[in-house]
Amino acid sequence: MPTTTVLNIGGVPEHFNLPWHLAMEEGRFREAGIDLRWSDCPGGTGEMTCGLAEGKLDLALPLSEGAVAAIARGVPMQILQWYVRSPLIWGIHVPAASKIRSVDSLKGKRFAISRYGSGSHLMAFVNAHQNGWTPSEDLRFVEVGDLSGATTSLKQGDAEGFLWERFSTQPYVDRGLMRRVGECPTPWPAFAIAASNRVLKESQEAVAALLRVINEVNADFKAREGIVDALASRYELALEQATEWFNLTEWADSSTVEVRQLMDIIATLDELNLLESALTPAACCAPSCTLIA
Repeated sequence: MPTTTVLNIGGVPEHFNLPWHLAMEEGRFREAGIDLRWSDCPGGTGEMTCGLAEGKLDLALPLSEGAVAAIARGVPMQILQWYVRSPLIWGIHVPAASKIRSVDSLKGKRFAISRYGSGSHLMAFVNAHQNGWTPSEDLRFVEVGDLSGATTSLKQGDAEGFLWERFSTQPYVDRGLMRRVGECPTPWPAFAIAASNRVLKESQEAVAALLRVINEVNADFKAREGIVDALASRYELALEQATEWFNLTEWADSSTVEVRQLMDIIATLDELNLLESALTPAACCAPSCTLIA
């Protein structure tokens, strides 16, 4: 009988990861000899990188900037390829009853973050930089764990600001649990596929097979019949919002990473003093990843 390799993967419980769930439901990984076990990581990239470091996860779908920052601080992981090539649009949120009406008014206020080193943490620095703030003076943080924790933190007045992907927070905005005052798109691809160094050493062929499957699924994802309706239903999005998000999103279908985009991430994190060690694009990526100009 063919051997089956168990692989544990983690990702946010959000609409971006529907291709993985459909591929699992359709038996695509099983046909490739992979028993893929999914773990929801509501704590985002910080939770995923901890899972990779502790051996709870073999692979993960972190934010691109979070993956680079984690590698710089010594997490034993490497980027295999991009997963979502389009930028992530971060919503900038405040408590629903807050008097704050603009992003400028959040200068010096407390930001809820899922974890230190997470996307919500790193993007608060990027937003501060884009608005001409001094991060060391103008940013304060409250660690809240996940989106639910952020909602509670805003409601209780423990934090005044919160950055999270804007379509994921739309149901919370619609229910009056928070209010959006601005947006902050990333200047690079939203998500990467990353793997622990251990699994790259022990299960190289299985990882390659997994990438072949997800790239095939991603290549055809936008052409699936009824896919926008399925997204709206599964993730509690209004059809109009699901359609807007779907049209803005581009999934990767090859094991490639652009050097320029990695350099943009590295340079930005370095400028914000968020890199714990010097990095090159090659040091971020697994040997199987093709770096292109």
